[in-house]
Amino acid sequence: MKKILCYIILFSSVVFVSCNITENNNMKEREELEEKIEGEEKVEKDIIEEIMESMTLEEKVGQMIIGGFNGVSLSEENKNKILEKNLGGVILFNRNITDREQLIELNSQLKDLNNEIGLFISVDEEGGRVSRLPKGKIPIPPIYKIGQMGNPKICKDIGELVGEELRMYGFNMDFAPVLDIWSNKENKVIGDRAFGDNAEIVSKCGIEMIKGFKEKEIISVVKHFPGHGDTVLDSHKGLPVMEYGLEDLTKRELIPFVEAIKNEVDGIMVGHLMLPKVDSSGYPASLSKIFIEDILRKKLGYKGLIITDDLEMGAIKNNFGIKEASRKAVEAGVDILLVCHTEGNITGAVQSIVEGVRDGSISEERVEESVKRILKTKEKYGILD
Repeated sequence: MKKILCYIILFSSVVFVSCNITENNNMKEREELEEKIEGEEKVEKDIIEEIMESMTLEEKVGQMIIGGFNGVSLSEENKNKILEKNLGGVILFNRNITDREQLIELNSQLKDLNNEIGLFISVDEEGGRVSRLPKGKIPIPPIYKIGQMGNPKICKDIGELVGEELRMYGFNMDFAPVLDIWSNKENKVIGDRAFGDNAEIVSKCGIEMIKGFKEKEIISVVKHFPGHGDTVLDSHKGLPVMEYGLEDLTKRELIPFVEAIKNEVDGIMVGHLMLPKVDSSGYPASLSKIFIEDILRKKLGYKGLIITDDLEMGAIKNNFGIKEASRKAVEAGVDILLVCHTEGNITGAVQSIVEGVRDGSISEERVEESVKRILKTKEKYGILD
């Protein structure tokens, strides 16, 4: 009996020592991992802070603009437009694209244009009728048809396919997929650009396409928050008004965006949509602090980039003008202003924000908050260098 008791005590001691050694090893591994993570975060923080400290106010504001330009080559005039305004990115349209070789050359020149902070080189490539890539591109049907197939996994394959093609041409950002729910069949501006007429199919297909883009290192910017699917008026021409309250939005329109946020989408485009029951200020969602700061940031917990739809669309141009819209968007918490067509409006947007900081209506901290978010996204996707 004594021998058995001795064996039990001996065995228990060995197990205890072994457990202590294992626990010590585990603690050491955890500490090493934590130190490594802290080191990586510190390096990233140092890089971002170092860049921020070297930037002028005008350079910071320039990072908050994605602008368009005319022409199919990077002429000296176009180079100067981008460099003088310190633009954070460009968007290309059919007017900038003729064929494969030309597009590859143009995007290559854009990448080489600024060695300090690279550009977002963006495009609207949704598939179907909204496509900018040149002849010979992979034909993608309207995403409504894809949604009707009932197999969301196909959407990931298509996201990878489009993402690979975009990356081959030199793009790093795509304003897609559309997460609007096509609930109003009179709505022609969205129509077959949506995956479907219910939140479930739009959410499932949209998330899979976002995953496909991420696989190919393309920044996905989903649109048009808080939901453009139940409008009749085209915001390119005028300002749609929707009689929805926040509870109505939560039950349908917001669902795909909530799912995209859960899946860590990198960008959300806010549409020019007036919802007076949610914000009675007289400003659309794209210029609304209630929609951007209170709902998108605080209520939904979104931490990525927030981008306006084009500020030269009729909804803005006919009601506010570029300077008022630019200032209100930044005050509301927008990170990037999209100004797609006119050099004068790009200049007006930059000037308006700079003046706002200098007269105290916009804090420099508000600008820096967006610029840090922009630089972190560029660092994540290898665009800083």
